[in-house]
Amino acid sequence: MADPRKIPYADLESLVGQEVGVSDWHLIDQARINLFADATGDHQWIHVNEEMAKQMMGSTIAHGFLTLSLIPMLGAEVLRVEGVTRGINYGSDKVRFTNMVPVNSKVRLRQKCLAVEAKSGGKQMKMECTIEIEGKDRPACVAETITVLYG
Repeated sequence: MADPRKIPYADLESLVGQEVGVSDWHLIDQARINLFADATGDHQWIHVNEEMAKQMMGSTIAHGFLTLSLIPMLGAEVLRVEGVTRGINYGSDKVRFTNMVPVNSKVRLRQKCLAVEAKSGGKQMKMECTIEIEGKDRPACVAETITVLYG
């Protein structure tokens, strides 16, 4: 696992405008895709019917929302904020699925800090999250995520 960049809660503002870091590569296999389909009820053939997808598209593909849902796990490999008592996922802006993730691809997260502002007694961080696909020029997903951290 990548060694996350560590920063004290008091210094979060120093990250604004910077690339924070990049996670390790993670395999997106059919088992993970199937588990996500079961968890969400989205069993569309492009995700779970390996034979049909192979004939029509070359392989199954990961759900776009599976890709998006990896951001918290991958983000933990990128940044560790020290002195936080709790963090709350506040939402996302501008989520775009810009490329398909074929089964057995590897993905990673590249994060940039867009803003840190006072919010509800904590600090609201807006991060640009880009999920890259190994060997592909176009990323799978680009999203602006919003987290509120309390120290």
